[in-house]
Amino acid sequence: MYAITARAETEFASKYLQQLCKHFAHKVPSTYDETSGKVEFPMGDCTMQATSGVLTVTCHSEERDGVTQMGQIIDKHLERFAWKEKLELTWENTESAVQEA
Repeated sequence: MYAITARAETEFASKYLQQLCKHFAHKVPSTYDETSGKVEFPMGDCTMQATSGVLTVTCHSEERDGVTQMGQIIDKHLERFAWKEKLELTWENTESAVQEA
């Protein structure tokens, strides 16, 4: 399993979380409320958390390319939704492939 995580400091964390999840819900399963969300992309899942001033996004996939694709999708959409702030997410690997024994 591969995972990447990114954080963005913004006073509009909840707004962007809901906007992203609502947008993706038109094409893929998506659930959300004011503080958390989950989007089920074909290549894996993304979870989002909005806390006081911080949006955190974590993507999980069985394939390295899956997390890369999801990160690019989130970046592209957040760039459009948060254009006034010019938010940028810096993605970090948070897990590497786990081999089953």
